[in-house]
Amino acid sequence: MADWSKKPKVMQHYDNIATIYDTQYAEEQEAKIKAVLDEINLQPENIILDMGCGTGILFKHIKNSAKLLIGLDTSLGLLKRAKTQAKQYRNIAVIRAEADHPPFKNKTFHIIFAITLLQNMPNPATTLREIKRISKDNATIAVTALKKKFTKKTFTQLLENAELTIYTLKTDNKLKDYTATCKTTTPKLPHNPC
Repeated sequence: MADWSKKPKVMQHYDNIATIYDTQYAEEQEAKIKAVLDEINLQPENIILDMGCGTGILFKHIKNSAKLLIGLDTSLGLLKRAKTQAKQYRNIAVIRAEADHPPFKNKTFHIIFAITLLQNMPNPATTLREIKRISKDNATIAVTALKKKFTKKTFTQLLENAELTIYTLKTDNKLKDYTATCKTTTPKLPHNPC
């Protein structure tokens, strides 16, 4: 059962540490970003979502590789910093919204990043279902899972239960997270000649 009271606590925590977030976590986040970017083929026509964007650390890495990049987070403190990053680029926007209730139509994004997000969610399966819902067919999903919160098996099962096809799963000992790149696929219906 999901503990929905977790969300306001997580949001408050990140609001409280927003001014020191990059000092404390940028190096770790950069390593995770590099691990997933090595597996992704970015195209300039892509529409990309950074779900749980934090201060916008990912932005500089893909600013020239997207038609549109949207950063989404619930923490106002982190989003203020992300907005400062986004202002430098014409193709980046930030919005405050819930990862479990993203305000996007079905099949919107070519690529979704969910880096250091799942451990903060009351029900990661719900979050992954929403990620799949707003992903185009054959979209790429880059997702990480904190090793101290998820086992490799649990993480893999979450991705598979969300009907994401895992293409790479890294368990690098230098990272605090497992990193995965996945694809969304729409099941093909059996051919009915009638």
